[in-house]
Amino acid sequence: MRQPNFLFIITDQHRADHLGCYGNPIVRTPHIDSLAARGTRFNRFHVATPVCMPNRASIMTGRMPSVHRSRSNGIPLSLEATTFSRLLLEHGYETALIGKCHLQNMEDRPPLVDPDDVGTLKPTPGYSEATQSDLEQDAYRQELRSSWNHPEHRLTLPYYGFSHVELCNHHGDETFGDWSRWVAEQIPDFEACRGPGRGIPDARFSAPQARRTPLPEHLYSSAYIAERSAHYLRRHAASGSGRPFFLKCSFPDPHHPFTPPGQYWEMYSPDSVQAPETCAEPGPGAPAHVRWIHEERRRGKSILTSQRMFAVSAAETREILALTYGMITMIDDAVGQILTALRESGLADNTVVVFTSDHGDYMGDHGLMLKGPIHYQGLIRIPFIWSDPAASQPGTSTESLGSSIDIARTVLARAGIAPVNGMQGRNLAPQPEVPLGAEPDAILIEDDNQRAYLGFSEPVRARTLVTTKHRITLYLGANWGELYDLNADPLERLNLWEREPGLRATLLEQMVQKMMALADRSPRPTRIA
Repeated sequence: MRQPNFLFIITDQHRADHLGCYGNPIVRTPHIDSLAARGTRFNRFHVATPVCMPNRASIMTGRMPSVHRSRSNGIPLSLEATTFSRLLLEHGYETALIGKCHLQNMEDRPPLVDPDDVGTLKPTPGYSEATQSDLEQDAYRQELRSSWNHPEHRLTLPYYGFSHVELCNHHGDETFGDWSRWVAEQIPDFEACRGPGRGIPDARFSAPQARRTPLPEHLYSSAYIAERSAHYLRRHAASGSGRPFFLKCSFPDPHHPFTPPGQYWEMYSPDSVQAPETCAEPGPGAPAHVRWIHEERRRGKSILTSQRMFAVSAAETREILALTYGMITMIDDAVGQILTALRESGLADNTVVVFTSDHGDYMGDHGLMLKGPIHYQGLIRIPFIWSDPAASQPGTSTESLGSSIDIARTVLARAGIAPVNGMQGRNLAPQPEVPLGAEPDAILIEDDNQRAYLGFSEPVRARTLVTTKHRITLYLGANWGELYDLNADPLERLNLWEREPGLRATLLEQMVQKMMALADRSPRPTRIA
């Protein structure tokens, strides 16, 4: 049997319920909906962590953040990590990435955490970390914006197993990489068309980070990824190489800043969308960290221009939703172009198409915006569509629990390649002679934040367990937590932490069991002792 090709489409900060195939009645996503109609839609698919870098690393390695050690943004994935793209490359696949990577740092700003306070103790020269790995060496500076300011800079290939990369890092109209060089060939002064302070005035939108970009549609990042991906597919078909391919199309949108270009800025009116039911000031029974973030906004202390979450009004939420829907529809149009190229190149009949995201966004849930260590469903539940032309039952959906760490094993199993020791997760897709992994009773989500905020004196660290019925979250250093009945209370309004001590104890024990099950099993012992 021929090895299949893979077209892997991933978006950024994209909730499952912001797609038509997941029941959204407003946003228009006909191409992604059609993909779901030809494949399997996973309705209860979750992140391993609700943060970009570590979850992207979990997708590529099939390992939890505490295991692959890229625990938070700011910690590059080790170049020694075995990604599933590296295994595909070793087994004869052409492997390509077009778009955002973010397995290494993009920002040049220093971290938010201070070095440990060791008082008068003297550090040993050259030994500052428990694991000695120089993450400041040039090999770990390849995705930095400052590195791409040098005209000769290129990624060293293969890059985490990708033999071909066309980089488009960051978000909105502030992206950079191979994309910015491509745009500069067409508009030499394009820097004047993007970034803060260069937006077109529009009095209808005053929400934080909403900015009408003068960058034309055909030069925006989503259009670039569509064009370059279609070119790759046509070139591969024309080459006649006979090698299977894995193409990762990685869109930086939908993400803040909210800058959909051209028609996509005006495609949805704030008056036509509704803020979530929970988009309001929290009551006295709300969790302490939710009340903290709202109080910060009331006191005028919120940082509204950064990556950090903030409290939001219903009016601001409607504006941001309208612009986010515009970004999503632009991505859908781009997906349509890529799928057309796949079909016209004669590759569709042997290509598995996957659609997912790296994490979600609050988008007004409980009056919150962006992301943070508060694990509401809009943040942790993401789309996952597996569309295999060889599937016997297309157009199905499943309520089975799934996680980002399942993706590596699922792709490898379909390619007929064994996972390496230490890969976690399970195979999600039925394939001849390849057994499905045992369906999990729960999903573990890890969150290790750089920031000490939300009322915590240390950088926030949380662990969440999601079962078929409940979500429970434990915070390091807190004498409280969160517990919700997802069937009776899908909007997570009633915290049962204090009301149901027996259920809490049962779920916490289940969480510990899951944490032990996901402890690292690599490397294997080399001798008996």
